[in-house]
Amino acid sequence: MKKTRVVIVDDHPMVAEGIQSILETYDDIEVVGVLSNGQEAIDQVEMLAPDVMLLDLNMPLVSGLTATEIILERRPETRILILSMHDSPEYINSALSHGAKGYVLKDVPTEEIKDAIDAVMTGARYLCTGAKGSLEPTEGGARESLTNREQTILLQLAQGQSNKEVAATLDISVRTVETHRKNIKRKLGIASTAGLTRYALEHGVLQGTGVDLK
Repeated sequence: MKKTRVVIVDDHPMVAEGIQSILETYDDIEVVGVLSNGQEAIDQVEMLAPDVMLLDLNMPLVSGLTATEIILERRPETRILILSMHDSPEYINSALSHGAKGYVLKDVPTEEIKDAIDAVMTGARYLCTGAKGSLEPTEGGARESLTNREQTILLQLAQGQSNKEVAATLDISVRTVETHRKNIKRKLGIASTAGLTRYALEHGVLQGTGVDLK
């Protein structure tokens, strides 16, 4: 029987060791590495050659999202399963858009992690119950529309302006810009500034502005 090669990446040793001890009880799984940050995952993915990598989102040196992109460039056949405490749609959508095959919250029963590994090994996408629940309000329906002010701020951010610069341009407080920025990300299901810029480019927000994003 061919075993599924698994690498665990988490900067909390107790979490990583707990997951490892559970997975090692399964005859069809081999834990081939336990790493503590995204940079280690990037550096060792080709050597360890995992079938599945369990990857935390918030880690030092390199975030889980950035690590996911680079790992999949170096070894596309590795399936990335995100393990996270965050159940917001922004985090989940961003992880999936970066190439992750699944999203599992850290408070699930450890047996569900095994179910997630089995699912992504068949080529399926896996979302734990909590992650599915977070996405339900937006699945199958239109996104909540942006207000005129939010569209204006999205344009400014997509042009590379900082919160402080946007505040000065629109004569509003930095705190107000930060609030609008959070609302924009929530409505669009986007977690990063790069994602906002990509959205603005793909949806014509930047057309006619003279901004070159290439």
